[in-house]
Amino acid sequence: MAFIDYYKILGIGRNASEKDIKKAYRKLARKYHPDLNPNDKTAEKKFKEVNEANEVLSNPKNRKKYNQYGKDWKHAEEFEKAKQQQQYQRTTRQGTSGNFSGQDYSDFFESMFGGASPKSGRDAIKFRGQDYNAELHLDLKDVYKTHKRTLTIDGKNIRLTIPAGVKNGQVIKIKGHGAKGINNGPSGDLYIKFSILNHSKFQRDNDNLHVTIDLSLYKAMLGGDITIDTFDGKVKLKIKPETQSGAKVKLKGKGFPKYKKDGQFGDLYVSYRIKVPINLTAKEKELFKELDKLR
Repeated sequence: MAFIDYYKILGIGRNASEKDIKKAYRKLARKYHPDLNPNDKTAEKKFKEVNEANEVLSNPKNRKKYNQYGKDWKHAEEFEKAKQQQQYQRTTRQGTSGNFSGQDYSDFFESMFGGASPKSGRDAIKFRGQDYNAELHLDLKDVYKTHKRTLTIDGKNIRLTIPAGVKNGQVIKIKGHGAKGINNGPSGDLYIKFSILNHSKFQRDNDNLHVTIDLSLYKAMLGGDITIDTFDGKVKLKIKPETQSGAKVKLKGKGFPKYKKDGQFGDLYVSYRIKVPINLTAKEKELFKELDKLR
């Protein structure tokens, strides 16, 4: 496995602060985002590299492992356990502890768990496989209803059921779909992080939705019925006479589905924005002047 310099990918130094890492990641993620670079395989590859680098360096524990073990950072715990085991064996056999300075971690790992392993069969120490991390990009409309999707992880197709109401940044665990364990140890897990883009006119706030609609001056003053779009269809609203700009109404149960709560939805909040008429005719101006005199 070739060494990947995550610091170089993000364009930062090894002493970069968490703030520096976050700033560099956001800048590059925007630059190479698939929505801004459709059908660009190079940008897609760069985007994945940037996300991978951020996942490692933005996590203090993973960053420490990466700084110490380099390309083998994912096996840090196995290395530590293996070193402790070998030190114990040498101590019990020779009365001395092993010296590991100068030995490459990958070579050490091979010697511990390859053909030269001092134990085999049921006496061999079992190690859990490493966890996998993946990021799934979806549109807001994709998570309005529960649906199935197939992901390819490490060359294997995994069929997932994505529940309605998944939130942006939410992480779910798929047990046993990480790397295989060592010496028949248990497999690691797969962690999927959801990155949800919103291209709709609705703003999401947990399970609630917010939308602003234009209301004609005449409708606001006199009242009446209007038809508006919700996330899953149209509804008719009754406008009260003398409705003010910024007034808000709540449509119960017309928001976003609640995560893993079948049939339960948040609310939709509709704000009114009074649209002032333009390009008035001479007659309209005259009528407004008459109204002004009456007021």
